[in-house]
Amino acid sequence: MEVKEVLFMNKGEGESSYFQNSSFSQFLAEKSKPVLEKAVQSLLKENSVPLHNVFNVADLGCATSPTTFSVMATVIDTTKNIACNQLAAVVTPEFQFLLNDLPGNDFNTLFKGLSKFVNGEKREDVSCFAMVVPGSFYGRLFPRNTLHLVHSSYSLCFLSKVPRLRDEAGSPLNKGKIYISKKSPGEVREAYLCRYQQDLCSFLKSRSEEMVANGRVVLILPGRESTDPSSEDVCYQWEVLAEAIASMVSQQLIDEDKLDLFDVPYYVPSLEEMKQVVDKEGSFESEIMETIAIDQRGNNTSAKEVTNSIRCFTESMISHHFGINITDILYDKVTDLVIRHLATQAVPSKLISFIVVLKRKI
Repeated sequence: MEVKEVLFMNKGEGESSYFQNSSFSQFLAEKSKPVLEKAVQSLLKENSVPLHNVFNVADLGCATSPTTFSVMATVIDTTKNIACNQLAAVVTPEFQFLLNDLPGNDFNTLFKGLSKFVNGEKREDVSCFAMVVPGSFYGRLFPRNTLHLVHSSYSLCFLSKVPRLRDEAGSPLNKGKIYISKKSPGEVREAYLCRYQQDLCSFLKSRSEEMVANGRVVLILPGRESTDPSSEDVCYQWEVLAEAIASMVSQQLIDEDKLDLFDVPYYVPSLEEMKQVVDKEGSFESEIMETIAIDQRGNNTSAKEVTNSIRCFTESMISHHFGINITDILYDKVTDLVIRHLATQAVPSKLISFIVVLKRKI
């Protein structure tokens, strides 16, 4: 599976679209807003963004979520406040927002929201420009020394490629599973960790070349407190998908070989695993590394909503590998499983997220 060709969020504005199932992303944007404001304030007070020039901001892995526009609004409003009230500036910089994701994503839906944002009444006195930059952020996307601020939310968990999970004879190491599980051998865990380390290093190296000195990278990403990468709080969606696929294998609706050849390009790190890569790559220093634990208890989310939240970011990979004809049946089975899990409280009780700010070294 060539990840950059087949990975994208569900398109349009329908029931299972990413647009309709990005409320969690928007919630995280609100929770992380003070951190983003602090990063912008630091840039301005250090004169890393000349007020008479252009403030270049990249949002990497933006998809079609309204979260992108929340980020843009925070950057603009914070800059205007600092420039006018603290720096007594006569002018504010022009803003250039560079919105990035893989080519298969629904940029038309993004454009519709973008047009409303740029032409909104609150921004009549601001010079705001935006453009889309398709491509993988695990390589270079922008010219050298141009970016002041990089933002990315829940995107770095997706890997550039699936780790090689075969033994010397070519047999699958992760038989019957599609991600790290309790039953996965150590080689599977090591392969995923190694791929994550290589990808994060490539991401940081690429951004270091594109950013000005003292530029900031703000990352929001799923994380885990446990040292065990198969802990249920990070593996639930993949376990329930694997169980649904296995059920279809038993009904001969999917070939067993198809299941054994499918593994997802995804990894949820611990904070220590991430910090080790940042320190080793060496281009950035860590300014902020916070953990947010979101309690799921008391959440009245329905099984269908849980399924749609899984479907909106997994369906492109599922349909590419198993065929589009099985998707409705598969996600109906996922819903049935989630109903059972909700009834027995087998759904994870909390979700862990990290908010990280990195400063480009001089």
